[in-house]
Amino acid sequence: MSEQTGRPARRPALSPSRASDFKQCPLLYRFRAIDRLPEPSSSAQVRGSVVHAALEQLYALPAAERGPEAAVSLVTPAWERVLAEQPSVLADIDPALQTELLEQARALLSGYYRLEDPTRFDPQSCEQRVEVELVDGTLLRGFVDRIDVAPTGELRVVDYKTGKAPPEARALAEFKAMFQMKFYAVALFRSRGVMPARLRLLYLADSQVLDYTPDLDELLRFEKTLMAIWRAIQSAGVTGDFRPRPSRLCDWCAHRAHCPAFGGTPPPYPGWPEALDEGDPDAVLQAAEPAA
Repeated sequence: MSEQTGRPARRPALSPSRASDFKQCPLLYRFRAIDRLPEPSSSAQVRGSVVHAALEQLYALPAAERGPEAAVSLVTPAWERVLAEQPSVLADIDPALQTELLEQARALLSGYYRLEDPTRFDPQSCEQRVEVELVDGTLLRGFVDRIDVAPTGELRVVDYKTGKAPPEARALAEFKAMFQMKFYAVALFRSRGVMPARLRLLYLADSQVLDYTPDLDELLRFEKTLMAIWRAIQSAGVTGDFRPRPSRLCDWCAHRAHCPAFGGTPPPYPGWPEALDEGDPDAVLQAAEPAA
């Protein structure tokens, strides 16, 4: 148990968003994963969380009841669920923007039907938590938006993207999204012994579908990449040497005031955590990325 929260504690693990943080900037990883510095929720994050929650609830309905009207009607209960899980959202989002945010969520859900017809299939799972330990002890943990299994056994991993990246950041956003999908592919391959046949990104704001078919050699190389990232994180964790890596993405960072690259001072290093409590922000709000 965590002494601070009373919730069950668990081993530190590598998630797609935290792996991406470390690759982008080791200091950002420290601020988010170790210091757990608070970050205000952006309207894009909250909108994405509402849409994800509504889609999860949509697929809990019988297939014949999953029409567009049903999806739109789920926005309000999805919003209430997000608030229940993270009450601080109310303080982060201007009340004047809340109505607009929910209307945007309804528009995204209506547009979803241009990409798929949810009345024609049943996913195996939605918002599925996956956790698996790799051969070197690296622990992978994450939440998959949707897993579909064909009658013949093929596995499809689906991820919803509800934001629209600025043109200059689009390529980077798609790279990060595919990094996330390969992470899930490795986790599912090692936990189920089945290699996903297809990785699918659904861009609801753009009405675009991006499909990718991984091969075994590629996944094995990517698995080694994940192991190397975790070794680098653990090495930095021993000394606290998480260095900033300035880039254009600093414009979106909530922690510039603490960053030496911008004249700030990080808080005292608390040391590598032996365990993290179950209050993992990855399970509540979508990762803070330009194309989240």
